[in-house]
Amino acid sequence: MSEKRQYLIVGLGNPGPAYESTRHNIGFMTVDRLVGKYGLAPCSSRIDAEIAAGTIAEVPVLVAKPMAYMNRSGIPVGDLVRTHGIQCEDMIVIHDDIDLAYERLKIKEKGGDGGHNGIRSLMDALGTGEFVRMRMGVGRPEADIGVVDYVLGNFDADQRLTLELFLSRAIEAAEMILCEGAKEAMNRFNRKP
Repeated sequence: MSEKRQYLIVGLGNPGPAYESTRHNIGFMTVDRLVGKYGLAPCSSRIDAEIAAGTIAEVPVLVAKPMAYMNRSGIPVGDLVRTHGIQCEDMIVIHDDIDLAYERLKIKEKGGDGGHNGIRSLMDALGTGEFVRMRMGVGRPEADIGVVDYVLGNFDADQRLTLELFLSRAIEAAEMILCEGAKEAMNRFNRKP
């Protein structure tokens, strides 16, 4: 019986309590929920990331939150990939996306950075865009709010009402990617809810 490949799930965000509940940290929030749901065990590491390991639906996984700021997150992720011998196509990156309406999920197998600084940093560090992305829609700001202030702001009261449900759907999507592949997950989750 062949040993199962280990997957890496990376949630993007910014470290520190000031950013904890911001739209930009929805990737961190999703990883935290995965760790809690599956009882993934924290790992000590010299890599600048919070890492946990275990299995999700019998698939061996590492999950990580890079502790570098979003636009430099590629450095610790590159270190993780090299240290653990993970293939880029066995990596799922979860991040916020202002081009998707709040609560929309969109899974993509590979591609460019789409203007996202965290994805750009990963691509620079890894030398490729051959990894799965789970784009989590946070919507666009109203005209009087700048994009940076918006993504670094907390979810508004209406958004907080459905945030846990949105995070639960993201966890389901991650599970499906691991168990059935990105294409199946795209067929199910890329449609408007």
